[in-house]
Amino acid sequence: MADPHEFGKHCEALAAESLIAAGWRIVARNYRFGRREIDLIASRNRVIAFVEVKGRRGDGYGHPLEAITRGKREEIRRVAEHWIARYGQPGQTYRFDAIGIRRDTRADQVIEHVEDAWRL
Repeated sequence: MADPHEFGKHCEALAAESLIAAGWRIVARNYRFGRREIDLIASRNRVIAFVEVKGRRGDGYGHPLEAITRGKREEIRRVAEHWIARYGQPGQTYRFDAIGIRRDTRADQVIEHVEDAWRL
């Protein structure tokens, strides 16, 4: 899987599977507003999680979650506001989660889900 786009899609699929296994329902994948997007939007009970997924093939470029910069968080916030304006419901709680996926020498993939990873 040499193509970075394909690797990213693979990581998003793994993240979605992990969320589903934890009792989440995937509401949207790659939700776009303009040129910006949110990788996954998931719901469980009355919580809506806007999820950014980052993957790394190894440790050479640092931990995948380090790639979620202030600018990226701001882009996600703007898309989340758009989604909430269109689909949000009274009584829902919204948060931003992050999922980092990396290859590890001891395992095929290591998936780290950080709930409520940042606030704006």
